[in-house]
This record gives sequence, C-alpha cells and structure tokens, in this order.
Amino acid sequence: MTTSTRDATVDREPGTGTPPASPPKLRRRPGMTVIGIVAVCLGAVVAGWTWTATSSSEQVLVARTTIERGSVIEKGDLTTARISSDPALSPVSSDEFEAVVGQRATVDIAAGTALTPDSYSAASLPSDGESVVGIALTPAQSPGIALSSGDHVRVIVTPGQDGDLPGGTPLYSEAEVVAVHVDEATGGTVVDLLVKHEEAAVLAARIATGHVALVLDSRDR
Repeated sequence: MTTSTRDATVDREPGTGTPPASPPKLRRRPGMTVIGIVAVCLGAVVAGWTWTATSSSEQVLVARTTIERGSVIEKGDLTTARISSDPALSPVSSDEFEAVVGQRATVDIAAGTALTPDSYSAASLPSDGESVVGIALTPAQSPGIALSSGDHVRVIVTPGQDGDLPGGTPLYSEAEVVAVHVDEATGGTVVDLLVKHEEAAVLAARIATGHVALVLDSRDR
C-alpha cells in the first residue's frame, strides 16, 4: 500500500497533484507548403527569362527617318534601338554611330529599319568614270511622280521651235537620279543625274537647249 502511493506521487508535479501537460502539436498545412514551392519556382523562371532577354539583345543603329539611296547619312537620320540577337542578322552596332554619319546610303532605308553593313558605303559620287549633270525642270518637262535617288530616267530631246526633231528621231540619254532639290532662287526643281563620263558633254549640251524632257523608267532594281 505504501509503495503504490509513492509511485503515484513521483508521477505528479510537486505541489500540484496533477500530471505534467504534453507539448502542443504543430498542425501541418500542406496547402501553404505547395504555394511556397510554386512561388519559388515562378521566381526562378522570371529571373531566368529576364537574364536571357537582357543577355541575348543588342543596341543597334536604326533609321529615324527614311533615308533615300544615294543620299548622305546625317546624325538626324539615325537613332538606336535594342533588338534580340539573331545569328541570321548582321545589324550595325550603335557604337558605330559616328563612323556611319557621313556615309552614303546604297539602298533605300525605311524609317525604323536597322542598318546593315551593306546599306551604306564610303564611296563618293561621282566615282571614277562617272559624272554628275544637273538639269532644271519645269512641270512640263518632268513626270508628275516625285523623283527619288536611284531612279532610272531618260533625258529625251524634244522638238525645237520649228517642231522638228534633230536627225528625225528622238534622241535621249540614260541616267540615274542622284539627288533632287528645289532651287531657292527660281523655285524650280533641279535634278542631279549620274551618267557615264563620256556621255556627260552630250547630255549637258542637250539640256542647255532647253528642249528636253525627263522620263521616269522602271523603279525595279
């Protein structure tokens, strides 16, 4: 009887007569665990996408305005843009900005188009074996369509005051438009034409008579 009473006393807290309380059990919440894992995965995906997007793009030169073939590229014609890198493309880096300014466009470059090494050249006009001849035109001597650099044209001899054609058949000179501008003094249109060196004198003589007309040929090239 005495032994049983002693054992019961040992199992109780001193001074209380009651057994010790068990520690509370933590309740697991599987839903929150899944949400945490998903959030970590999404963060990793976003970080990876951001790194890929920034590391696989480059800053390149882009035409701010349309640059016509044959015209000199000026600072105001260019801007920069960041595009995705593509092994199939060869855009000009924005680091070449100063080097490109002053070059001559070899093709028509539409506004918003990235420049490539083939879209401009340091070659000057006229080159060896070529000449540039200017012609002032009235509305009756030129086509109604606006002329652009690179257009292929013919300067055709028209009848004189007596209505006869020299030699009885129309004569003409083939040329390529280099530039078009307005003469501030007269308000007339002046077209600079690129021709072969040996044809420049003949064309200039025909233009001097005033009996010529400029014809626009196919723009396919």
